[in-house]
Amino acid sequence: MKSKRAHILLPYDLVKEIDSIVGPRGRSAFLVETAREAVRRRKLLRFLESNAPAWSDADHPELRRSAAEFVRELRQESEMKRNSKRRRAKK
Repeated sequence: MKSKRAHILLPYDLVKEIDSIVGPRGRSAFLVETAREAVRRRKLLRFLESNAPAWSDADHPELRRSAAEFVRELRQESEMKRNSKRRRAKK
């Protein structure tokens, strides 16, 4: 992935704390990881505060009929797989 150098200013005490956790050679990776988590959290909060639907029917055609029917089918498939494994184990 391409990177871009960014000049940022951090309080000295914060740099010392970061270095005590990850060492001076792990500082950039730590800050990238921390920034990604913060961005993901803010996006999630923005979504949760919006009125946007979680998904559309087009994204989940398997749920068009009904969620109960979909779950029933999943359980039947799971039971069939479980029974098949049991039969093979008995042989």
